[in-house]
Amino acid sequence: MMAIEEISFLIPGNYADDQPQQGLEHTLQLIRHGEELGYDIAWVRQRHLERGISSAATFLAAASQRTRRIGLGTAVIQMGYENPFRLAEDLSTVDVLSGGRLQVGLSSGAPPFGELLGSRLFDADPAAIDFSHQRVQRLRDNLRGELLGDDDTLVDSPAGRQRPRLHPHAPGLEQRLWYGGGSLRSAEWAGSNGFHLLIGNLTRGEHSDDFFSAQQQQLDRFHTSWQGDTPPRVALGRVIVPLDSADAASRRHYLAYAASRHARTLAPQGERRTLYARDLVGSSEQILAWLAADPILPQVSSLRLELPYDFSPEAYLQILSDFVHHIAPALGWQPRR
Repeated sequence: MMAIEEISFLIPGNYADDQPQQGLEHTLQLIRHGEELGYDIAWVRQRHLERGISSAATFLAAASQRTRRIGLGTAVIQMGYENPFRLAEDLSTVDVLSGGRLQVGLSSGAPPFGELLGSRLFDADPAAIDFSHQRVQRLRDNLRGELLGDDDTLVDSPAGRQRPRLHPHAPGLEQRLWYGGGSLRSAEWAGSNGFHLLIGNLTRGEHSDDFFSAQQQQLDRFHTSWQGDTPPRVALGRVIVPLDSADAASRRHYLAYAASRHARTLAPQGERRTLYARDLVGSSEQILAWLAADPILPQVSSLRLELPYDFSPEAYLQILSDFVHHIAPALGWQPRR
């Protein structure tokens, strides 16, 4: 028996190289449409050196003013590119503007394009910079908004003398932090440090060639390691593309997209042994049958649609509409009043 209480979607936020404003505007409109359809959270990818959203905090500040209810999430911010204090200021600002609707997905590690960017990114030798999980911890410490220094530490400003702290403080935001997990180590770290877990349609095959077995091992490790102050949460992502109300050309496009990515699901890929789940492209009846066979889905209460890259705004809206009307209710989901 499925018991999905929360549905969300993950937006690539792509745009044409010469029309970024148009593409970003379409993504803002899609979030508003998602709210009207009843979705609980809209997540955005943060990507660098690509035609996408390079600053999730800046983008979601705009989205906060177009919406009133839907949660707004970052999936995920790579902390290797970020200053933990400055990012905390930006995220706190967005959370205050949105009325406490922000969900923050994070990851650690050296920035993938660090060597290419060089001095454009780094102010010191990268070998001396801590890119470990500790960088994620520093962000959470900043979000707590604790007073800095001792009782005698004051800062002068045009508003007068005051005790220093991060402003604006967003109470509760530090409880809405997620870690993007795709390995046993990351799942264990997230659980033992009280970060909720984001998992999706790719993972590492550390002890298995089977995608679901590998993801189950990570899920078990997360739950047995949990040390948070609140109940642990897991948000599961799958690529889901219903065909129900799509026109003939769109159906051909969707099926060709899935076929082009099928080979990667047959065996572990690369040195990291990356495993991919299949894209669920078909009628609502087919998709529900595939989801019923997904052994991870019954163990979570939050399901996230991972929308494909470079589809049209109309295609995204059709996918979101078909899912919420034909699939989500059969999974136990009901719109919140």
